[in-house]
Amino acid sequence: MKSKRPFEKRRFRRRGVALLGVGMAVSTASAADTNAPPAAIPPPMTPQEMFEGGKEPLNNWVEFSTGGFITSGNKAQFEQLHRSPAGPFGGIEDLHYQHDLDKSTTLTLDGRALFDEHDYKFNLGVTREKLGFLRLSFSEFRTWYNGNGGFYPPTGMNFTMPADALALDRGQFSVEGGLRMEGVPNVTFKYTHTFRDGEQGSTEWGYSHFAGGQGLSPSFRDIDEHTDAFELDATHHIKSTDLGLGVRYETGKLDDALKITQYPGESVQQDITDRAGTTYDLFNVHAFTETWIRKNLLLSSGYSFSDMNSDFTGSRIYGSAFDVGYVPRAAQSGLGYYGLNGGSRVREYVMDLNLLWKPTAHFSIVPSLRVQKEDQDASFSGNETLQDLAAAPFNGNSDGTILDVSERLDLRYTGVTNWVFTARGDWTEGDGNVNENGGLVQMNYLGTPVGVPPTQSETDDRRFFQKYSIEARWYPARRVTVDAGGYYKINRYDYNNTLDSTPNTANSPNRYPAYLVLQDFDTSDGNMGLTLRPLQNVTLVSRYEYQVSTIHTKPDPVSGLGDSESSRMMSHILAQNISWSPWSRLSLQVGFNYVLSTTRTPASDYTQAILPARNDYWTLTFSSGLVLDDKTDLNLSYFFYQANDYSNNSPAGVPYGAGGEEHGITAAIVRRINPHLRLSLKAGYYRYQDQPSGGNNNYEAYGVSSSLQYRF
Repeated sequence: MKSKRPFEKRRFRRRGVALLGVGMAVSTASAADTNAPPAAIPPPMTPQEMFEGGKEPLNNWVEFSTGGFITSGNKAQFEQLHRSPAGPFGGIEDLHYQHDLDKSTTLTLDGRALFDEHDYKFNLGVTREKLGFLRLSFSEFRTWYNGNGGFYPPTGMNFTMPADALALDRGQFSVEGGLRMEGVPNVTFKYTHTFRDGEQGSTEWGYSHFAGGQGLSPSFRDIDEHTDAFELDATHHIKSTDLGLGVRYETGKLDDALKITQYPGESVQQDITDRAGTTYDLFNVHAFTETWIRKNLLLSSGYSFSDMNSDFTGSRIYGSAFDVGYVPRAAQSGLGYYGLNGGSRVREYVMDLNLLWKPTAHFSIVPSLRVQKEDQDASFSGNETLQDLAAAPFNGNSDGTILDVSERLDLRYTGVTNWVFTARGDWTEGDGNVNENGGLVQMNYLGTPVGVPPTQSETDDRRFFQKYSIEARWYPARRVTVDAGGYYKINRYDYNNTLDSTPNTANSPNRYPAYLVLQDFDTSDGNMGLTLRPLQNVTLVSRYEYQVSTIHTKPDPVSGLGDSESSRMMSHILAQNISWSPWSRLSLQVGFNYVLSTTRTPASDYTQAILPARNDYWTLTFSSGLVLDDKTDLNLSYFFYQANDYSNNSPAGVPYGAGGEEHGITAAIVRRINPHLRLSLKAGYYRYQDQPSGGNNNYEAYGVSSSLQYRF
């Protein structure tokens, strides 16, 4: 309380001066006219009025911002983690304008344009009451990727790409109009164009003799995709029923490529371009209904049919550069292909039913049913290549069906004072089949067969998924909340391989695709949470979760191998958050998360080349907000991350595991200069250290930015 008294005294003095001024004004008026009423004291402003510009609301604004980062070390790693360029940026941070064209028509405009961040947004809309709306929008944003390859500890060799990160732009343009008139169906039409364009890093690295023959040479994906979608939806309300009907047509073109540099810096260096192109047309029709049969009984249903036709092309070409035509090469050219052409068709039928029943005020039951059927078929042809051999033609086809029936039952009970109980059961039964014929062919190079012969397989599969979950929330005291829950899930797959041209014996060079006859995926999860409010201004949130997942696999008995636990993952997750407001002008928040996670496979018991996988890490966050005065706010934050799972296993195999440490400190101050102007300044320091890259992904960065907002 002592810390508040000086502030209260100053506030009392200001009030005293204000009251004295009002009293002098009243005395002067009384001297002129003794019958004049006393002057009214204006009511104090609310916090919202104080912070947003006064009595008159300022609903429109434009905010300009500029800033930049000074980075030392790996710029690409910084850009990937912080989703920002390692340099200057600026533009319009936020724009909002709203205007009433007349008593029933409103115009809205929102926008953003940050150059060098490639972050753009434009939304323009007109809404007229009891008639409808029209909206026009565009958005684009960029994500960055560190395209570097791997690090080879024995020699300290690092495989890198240029300093700047790879960049991938995503965007969308749409036009939407809706009719909203009383007594007639609501109708909405929307056209949407989406795109992805740029480059994205990949971990499908190329090989290098300098790295002991391991695949550590960097690779990237060249992406060029766009789609156009047309949607028409109508909804209507008839008595106690809401119903809707809609259609959608979508067409798209995808032209992507994986580009790998093989054996970089060696005399046999070559570039691999693995290109995949797809064009498709999708037609969908869907409908739904919702009916209140009684006040405590709601029935809803839905149906959807989709038909998609696709054509695809592709090639995998070894050359002296990317995107070159096929030329036979006598050295270091592995299996490839060109002239791949094919098509596929997928038809999907989905139906669902849901029922909400409340037999009592405290008990609700929600059963639901979903049926999904899918038919698919595909065919293809192309030419296979190997070094300087003559190309060999190949072809193939496949077809399959899938039928899944899913049920769910949700229960909720609140009839016990200060308790809430929920339970859920999920079940899915499914079966299907897939037939595959053809594929790449086996080629003979200097008397040695390379590759695998075409395959023929027919597989019937059955699936049974189960998940049971339960949760309880207890309020033992006014400031105490206890949560507990968990779930058990098992997904079982049974395969019946009625035809298989690939022998599954121990000496077989290729056992897939028809090798497994059984796989079970089991997960058990338990969690507890505690929320305490020991004081009015203190909140503690604690959480613990334990999870164990296993995979059981059974191959074809002819292989001589039996059922085995092919994977086991155990995780412990602890989290603690503390919020404290020691003063009306100060708020503090601290968060701590600790994760222990280990995955084991049988392979790690037999060879040092494969170690048990670890994913242990912990994070610490801190944030604070301080109101310096009625016009100034100060915010401070800190972030820390550490993982120590890296194991230098390079003498026996490829080193895996995360090993890193990251710090981030930011400070921001916001000053309301007057009701119309608001200025903010922000500064930050970031430091990252990465062990698996041998320190080559380390960086330090300093950032400064400012923004000026004008409200009107």
